[in-house]
Amino acid sequence: EEPGSWEETFKTHTDTKPNGPTSVGLDFSLPGFEHVYGIPEHADSLRLRTTEGGDPYRLYNLDVFQYELYNPMALYGSVPLLLAHSARRTLGIFWLNAAETWVDISSNTAGKTLFGKLLDYMQGGGETPQTDVRWMSESGIVDVFLLLGPTPAAVAGQYAALTGTQALPPLFALGYHQSRWNYNDEEDVVAVERGFEEHAVPCDVLWLDIEHADGKRYFTWDPSKFPRPRDMLERLAAKKRKMVSIVDPHIKVDSGYRVHNELRSRGFYVKTKDGSDYEGWCWPGEWGCAVGGVLEGAPGGSMLTPALLPGSAAYPDFTNPEMRAWWASMFAYDQYEGQIQRSGGQHRPFVLSRAFFAGSQRYGEGGGPPWGPPSVCVCSPHSSSPPLCPAGAVWTGDNAAEWEHLKISIPMCLSFGLAGLSFCGSDVGGFFKNPEAELLVRWYQAGAFQPFFRAHAHLDTARREPWLFGEENVALIRAAIRQRYALLPFWYTAFYRSHRHGLPVMRPLWMEYPEDTTTFAIDDQYMIDRALLVHPVTEQGARGVQVYLPGKGEVWYDVTSHQKHHAPQTLYVPVTMSSV
Repeated sequence: EEPGSWEETFKTHTDTKPNGPTSVGLDFSLPGFEHVYGIPEHADSLRLRTTEGGDPYRLYNLDVFQYELYNPMALYGSVPLLLAHSARRTLGIFWLNAAETWVDISSNTAGKTLFGKLLDYMQGGGETPQTDVRWMSESGIVDVFLLLGPTPAAVAGQYAALTGTQALPPLFALGYHQSRWNYNDEEDVVAVERGFEEHAVPCDVLWLDIEHADGKRYFTWDPSKFPRPRDMLERLAAKKRKMVSIVDPHIKVDSGYRVHNELRSRGFYVKTKDGSDYEGWCWPGEWGCAVGGVLEGAPGGSMLTPALLPGSAAYPDFTNPEMRAWWASMFAYDQYEGQIQRSGGQHRPFVLSRAFFAGSQRYGEGGGPPWGPPSVCVCSPHSSSPPLCPAGAVWTGDNAAEWEHLKISIPMCLSFGLAGLSFCGSDVGGFFKNPEAELLVRWYQAGAFQPFFRAHAHLDTARREPWLFGEENVALIRAAIRQRYALLPFWYTAFYRSHRHGLPVMRPLWMEYPEDTTTFAIDDQYMIDRALLVHPVTEQGARGVQVYLPGKGEVWYDVTSHQKHHAPQTLYVPVTMSSV
């Protein structure tokens, strides 16, 4: 072969393949199935669409700026688990490959395999639906698990046996979180905390984004903005509130910065091909790649957020065993079990992740799946690249203050749950842009019935604390948040069941009613655990919603009016601004 025959050039980057092509793939035919789900993360409907004539679903962890909806593009995390469901059985395909992967889905009846045609004949003639799934990975090996069910609960249990169950979060993490990029200084934090007190709005956690650090030197405080951080944290702790500080793992190249000096002296930065430290660009300016440490004195911990921007490629060298050990010691992976034992299971750190892989649900308190790098304890990754640090909670990333983004949060979180990641939510109000009052209220009402409940906003958006939208709207938001707190025992029990048995906390209707074909394509309503059916209002100006009540012979009760309804039926429910 000619030298360089397998090279690919993208703008200024050349991808060399000295060993030639390394991709692997496998095709699956699923006779009897026309509904498939899973393979998060994509901003798409719950039921996966056929990709014939278009791009396949891509699995590749990326920090996507203002992602597109109803698109198979890759987003922040990836779990290569696909579920197929029919009224007769459920099965799963777990493609254990962390390389960049594409999944092509096609519907096949006329061109079915011999086995599919034989199935048609055995079932008495007629066409049996069939879905064909093609997995293609950039590199690695074919390592695939077939989860044979036959029920949705059985598939969930089989997947959990391989990758672990959802970590049981601390109770405070199930409350309401208030976040913004960024609260400006200590006085701003005090004012926001006082606002919750004065307006009687419950809140358990306040978040500080990356501007709290001294010149983006993470694990430090800006001395002009936060001169007395310990006093600030102690004031919050006295009110039984927590604080999460967001930390990006881009280490500023600065000879006066302890973290940088340690990583460079120990050779822990990713190297260029000539052996020098790779240096890219991100928030801090010039930066290297690696990070560690837990912020001292922070009752809530820190959230770790890697965001590899275009033109940068810095990353901890996890091929180095010493680097892995250093990472583990900095983030208490090896201290997790002792912490749990010493506290009798009462002290469980909170972890939020935007990057994830199969098994990330297992360690909301540190650790990781056996094929991933040693991971983080108190908090977690925010974006891209192969699984940096598995975590218990995830969210849908940098969404926008638009009705369609509110609507898409439901199927996105349902897909997360099918892949074992039960602790999911979206940025209430949308990260980008400014929501009008109706959208913000509806988002709070929807967010109160999603597992992870946090408001968050971009640096350039207008302030949107709940009391800034008038007394009528703050009353509606207060009611939604209080409803969340009233149900905390129910939420905690649901997470306990998920932790024990592997079933998602927020689940599609068909998981509870697997023979009810009407439920197979529904993704605007869902079950919380096995008892509460939720249909958020996601249309502007809505005066009513169509709610499907599943289960032949079941009896459902309206939580508000206590009115009894017999299933199965589709019920028109009038709504006001106080309705969920």
